[in-house]
Amino acid sequence: MEEETMNKIIAIIPARAGSKRLPKKNIMPLMGKPMIAWTIEAALESKIFSEVLVSTDGEDIAEVSRKCGAKVPFLRDAQDADDYTPAHIATLHALIKFEEYRHIQYDVVVQLMPNCPCRTSSDMIASYKNFVSSGAHFQISVFKFGWMNPWWALRMDPKTMLPEALFPEAYAKRSQDLEKLFCPTGAIWIAKGAALKEEKTFYGKGYKVFPLPWQSAVDIDDQDDFRMAEAVFLRKESGPKFTSQEKPR
Repeated sequence: MEEETMNKIIAIIPARAGSKRLPKKNIMPLMGKPMIAWTIEAALESKIFSEVLVSTDGEDIAEVSRKCGAKVPFLRDAQDADDYTPAHIATLHALIKFEEYRHIQYDVVVQLMPNCPCRTSSDMIASYKNFVSSGAHFQISVFKFGWMNPWWALRMDPKTMLPEALFPEAYAKRSQDLEKLFCPTGAIWIAKGAALKEEKTFYGKGYKVFPLPWQSAVDIDDQDDFRMAEAVFLRKESGPKFTSQEKPR
């Protein structure tokens, strides 16, 4: 990868301090490291980025991030750290603020959520290569639904407990005949810098997706997710590496 290209790519890790379901989630210990360390270390190992920036409102998160090698030149503004502001807005604001700070314009911004610690530097490299070859302005990481079959999902009335099938037509088909469905994961979202500033979302016009193995796509939001991530890491230590069976879209 040419140096000129590398200098125009930034990784931004939005890490809000006020997690409710798992307090201090972003720095809670996971397999001997603060959770955010896994994302920072993978980003640095990928050698894609000239800068790995952490956007946070927590000084404790900032301190851990700096020790891991990330840049945290400023804390996140209060309006980007509430319970309602989407992570991509915080990422956008961090991009704009850091560009002003460094007096540079980044061609590509890659958002890496710290609660997706299982994705690897290889996942980042593969995602970025697909983004470049696709010619898209936006790319979202996804994973294929596996042991759960979303086609048979039910909505339950909380009062009557009567079920309502979301896809009733699917009940007439065998599971092997149903189309594969994919779910977004916050692991690796990529956008052209100018396009993100214009559309203010990674779901911009003509966005593409890149499938990751489900093991790389684990999003940790609660204790069950945390235990799933631990199981993935333990499996990596004791067995063969996971590989994706999906081709880039």
